[in-house]
Amino acid sequence: MRKTLSVILFLLVLSVMAQTKDQKAASLLDEVSAKTKSYKSIKADFTYTMENKQAKINEEKKGTLLLAGDKYRLNVSGQAVICDGKTIWTFIEESNEVQINTLDNKDDALTPSKLLTSYNANYKSKIITDKAQSNPNLETIELTPNTTKSIIKAIITVDKTKKQVTVFSMYDKNGNIFTYKILKFQTDLPINPNDYSFDKSKFPGVEVIDMR
Repeated sequence: MRKTLSVILFLLVLSVMAQTKDQKAASLLDEVSAKTKSYKSIKADFTYTMENKQAKINEEKKGTLLLAGDKYRLNVSGQAVICDGKTIWTFIEESNEVQINTLDNKDDALTPSKLLTSYNANYKSKIITDKAQSNPNLETIELTPNTTKSIIKAIITVDKTKKQVTVFSMYDKNGNIFTYKILKFQTDLPINPNDYSFDKSKFPGVEVIDMR
């Protein structure tokens, strides 16, 4: 679940500003990041697909992400990760339990603002848009790591007009392909503070596991 959260935040705020000779790709990623920073809030509906042809795996889930500064709420298939900027609640519906953790303020802590301002120099990017692309507003960018990693490459499709990521796929060394597709993208919606906290009174009998 945390991996899904990190990837969704990544594809929305697009913090990978890669070392590259492809200036067009780097400029487009900069524009997407700048555009995302300008929003007071974001709501994104998405699908998540994991595919491994060799293992005959093809799973799909749907989810919703709310973002407001360093506050976020991710709902995917009966699970929720909620953060008010200081505390993180991870709720699992099936077992009716919630884990509570304090947000780590170290350099590697996962927050949208840090993702927006952290420039990762570990990837190279290049435009790989197919000339036969039917939608001229879409641009496809390939990211490859400079060093050996579990992820061997990532493919991002960006709407050049809206400055938004529409599809994001990651390929790992085990043959897995993780694809996230944005179905609906809304910005600057009214912010409800209750969306970014967990009220246990609304979940009768919930088991609270406080790990702070």
